[in-house]
Amino acid sequence: MIIAANLKTNLTRKQTAEYIAELENYVSNGSTQEVLVFPAMSSLDSYDGKVIVGAQNAYPTQNGAFTGEIGTEQLDEFGIKTILIGHSERRHVLGETQEELVKKFNFYKELGYKIVYCIGEPLEKREAGKEEMMKYISTQYKGIDTSYENLIIAYEPVWAIGTGLTPTLEDIENIHTDLKEKSTAPLLYGGSVKVTNAQEVLALKNVDGILVGSAALYVEHFCTMIGYAQKLQK
Repeated sequence: MIIAANLKTNLTRKQTAEYIAELENYVSNGSTQEVLVFPAMSSLDSYDGKVIVGAQNAYPTQNGAFTGEIGTEQLDEFGIKTILIGHSERRHVLGETQEELVKKFNFYKELGYKIVYCIGEPLEKREAGKEEMMKYISTQYKGIDTSYENLIIAYEPVWAIGTGLTPTLEDIENIHTDLKEKSTAPLLYGGSVKVTNAQEVLALKNVDGILVGSAALYVEHFCTMIGYAQKLQK
């Protein structure tokens, strides 16, 4: 399974290095899970080990006059070939449009990057019923090559991110089953995943892993979740 941590705007460069060192020590001790970590931009560095380090965001360029952004010139320095695209905070807080995300997706696809592409619905779409919710989610697939060999899709209900709220296990399994019809890419669940519910989520049909946010800031908790996946070993 794939166990991923989005550290968002948390942890200093030193703290991140310590985090990854502890995580590397854990996964090197017999874990066969694919482990990804997305640190804050200022904490990117070269890491040699089983843990895959990716970028939370990057501009579709090698370099240039794009203030506040980074491109492949900066990512190449650290050997990073994995990127998170379409997270709800990029969509809803920072205003990235589907067109911008498609441009970014295609740019990094052409370079062969492993792409974790995020989809999900806000609360009003979920409350509007399944048909309206799935219609909304389908728009997030527009322009995306769902057969890309290095694609991982992460389903994150927007209303559950950082709120402590989660859909029922039945809801998660049902929507993952529907989403599997759109792409055969590995499908992760995210949205208030924590050490107390990760094992149950990972055990669900069509859940190929998890994308963890704030709960992953505690490396011991994140390691415990990796341990759950190892025991289930789908």
